[in-house]
Amino acid sequence: METTEFLDTYSLNILDSLAEGVYVINKEFKIVFVNKSASQITGIKQEDVLGKVCRTFCKSERCQIGCPITEVIRTGKNIIDLESSLQNNEGSIIPVKINASVLCDEKKEPIAGIISFRKNAIVNFEEYLKHQDHFYGIVGKSKAMRELYKTIQEISSSQASVLITGETGVGKEMLANAIKETSLRRDKLFVKVNCAALPDTLLASELFGHVKGAFTDAVKDRIGRFEYSNHGTIFLDEITEIPINMQTRLLRIIQQGTFERLGESTERKVDVRIIAASNKIVQEEIKANRFREDLFYRLNVIPIHVPPLRERKEDIISLVNYFIRKFSDKYGKKIETTDSKTMEILFNHDWPGNVRELENAIEYAFVRSKREDYLCACCLPPNLRNKDKCHKYLSAKEIEEDEKAETLLALLRQNNWNKSKVAKILGINRSTVHRMLKGQTAEIKREQ
Repeated sequence: METTEFLDTYSLNILDSLAEGVYVINKEFKIVFVNKSASQITGIKQEDVLGKVCRTFCKSERCQIGCPITEVIRTGKNIIDLESSLQNNEGSIIPVKINASVLCDEKKEPIAGIISFRKNAIVNFEEYLKHQDHFYGIVGKSKAMRELYKTIQEISSSQASVLITGETGVGKEMLANAIKETSLRRDKLFVKVNCAALPDTLLASELFGHVKGAFTDAVKDRIGRFEYSNHGTIFLDEITEIPINMQTRLLRIIQQGTFERLGESTERKVDVRIIAASNKIVQEEIKANRFREDLFYRLNVIPIHVPPLRERKEDIISLVNYFIRKFSDKYGKKIETTDSKTMEILFNHDWPGNVRELENAIEYAFVRSKREDYLCACCLPPNLRNKDKCHKYLSAKEIEEDEKAETLLALLRQNNWNKSKVAKILGINRSTVHRMLKGQTAEIKREQ
């Protein structure tokens, strides 16, 4: 792939002489130039990355949240001295400072991007974490989260099984992603299975595969997720939902690295690293004879517990800012912050649904927001905001419509979303109910 379409030889020689690492990326996000310093800093050879999509090898934690080049294109502003990290060829994390800019043609259309980086003066990993509010897609810089990041870094060279525990919505899957991305198997397959989403018979087939005729619908041979992820990593979410009789098969894979497809007696070998997760207290499942104790000890070689959001409320600000950036892109709104009242409400809520609930609340606010600069408290979900309306920025007509909409939604909830019945209660036509529901689509979808 030629780089001379937008950079001449003289320019490339200059880039190659810099002490900072430099990547030049084309419009397809493929690497078209790597300077000598970049190879020296990361230990990754130029020939190993040229022509590849940058995210497949870059391994920057910043890519997990938002590619710097994408961010430059979105905002039109260059990025200067952004603290982040890269992985070297051995998987170790290198604290760096990143600069990013976009090259444009004479019509001011983007034709390429340049990312330069240098090692951060902060070389101690613990000190580095104190300056970060995210780590491979996980957002938060509380003491508890920094301890999690440190643990992930410490186990990066391990092949041992990991058991992640924590309440629903805390981000166990995000943690599993970070463990895989920093592991020795980071360039291999990563297969995810939600053990609670599949019935018992289908789960066995999904995990271990089957041969033709193994059961009624088995019309041909099929490999399972373990076989498919050979030499890679498999994430078993809601591990305690695996039936007790199937847990023996899983134990055999961990202990011996062997399994059999359903309907056959041929022993097959597999080399897979297992990351498991559960929102239940596994010890209680063992006492209730729903989970094998020996399987627990095999999975729990490296235990990681993710604390609920209510125990790390200092992370709420970072999370809110992250979700605002995310939904600004999604909904095309230039909202950049919240007002003080909104943040106070968000900070004081206990968040039983954890990070997932917070994300849903911010998206709800984006859908309803009539402002273009910040999120107002009146846009938050009804269970969060106070009964008294925040009418500071709404017209009298908007206030009236807002109150009518909430009355309508309350009646629909009470009457199992029977629109005809609610229309009769209000003394209006059913078509009027449909008209009044316009603009409330997001909330209706959540509740129905």
